[in-house]
Amino acid sequence: MRVWWWVLGAAGLSVLAADLLGRQLGLGALGGREGGGGDGQSGEVALTFDDGPCEQTGDLLGVLARHGVRATFFLTGEQAERFPAAVQALRRAGHQLESHGYTHRHALSFAPWGEARQLGWHPEPGREGRLYRPPWGGHSPFTRLLARRAGVRVALWTAESRDWLPQPGAALARELLPAVQDGSVILLHDGPDAERSARTVALLEVLLPALRARGLSAVTLSELRPRPIGWRAGQERLREMWGHRKR
Repeated sequence: MRVWWWVLGAAGLSVLAADLLGRQLGLGALGGREGGGGDGQSGEVALTFDDGPCEQTGDLLGVLARHGVRATFFLTGEQAERFPAAVQALRRAGHQLESHGYTHRHALSFAPWGEARQLGWHPEPGREGRLYRPPWGGHSPFTRLLARRAGVRVALWTAESRDWLPQPGAALARELLPAVQDGSVILLHDGPDAERSARTVALLEVLLPALRARGLSAVTLSELRPRPIGWRAGQERLREMWGHRKR
């Protein structure tokens, strides 16, 4: 009996460690690009959209086109199969397509072989430099190992739009802007319903002109060239995450 307690305790600690190191600190995952990195490239942020495509993806395409912006869309396999025309529209518009997994489930809800199948789906199979963003950023103790075996890099974010909250999009944009700086990766969502899509569109109508006024251009993740999150950036990410929860 004592052995089982040790086993359960070790399993629980591994889950907590995976969440702290993988999701909250994000160590080793791709994050942002700090201050242009001194490489002569500055004034860029990346807009990233999770959970799509959906019936309202065209609304996001419209606002991005009006502002001349390309973004990165992390698609789920189930939604891509439901809305193939939206996937083609994203491709035609020149947006970067990456994986949010086949289904929108937390990594801890899978057995390791199920998570391997989740990671194995990608809208651009065989392409070099493929990215994977776990739903909710969630990690199991196996996520990073399975990602490496699948040939994908885990990509997270540095600034949350919180467009899932029932607040006016303009207000969410004003709350988001102080957290955005050169090299930021901004988390937004594509759907899943008309109300949320309208909120995200309203947020973008305020956010994009404000970014331009600050000399920041919105680009794809490939164009931004994000860097792995180190200890210092991970601590900043953790402070920002818990700071949002206290507000």
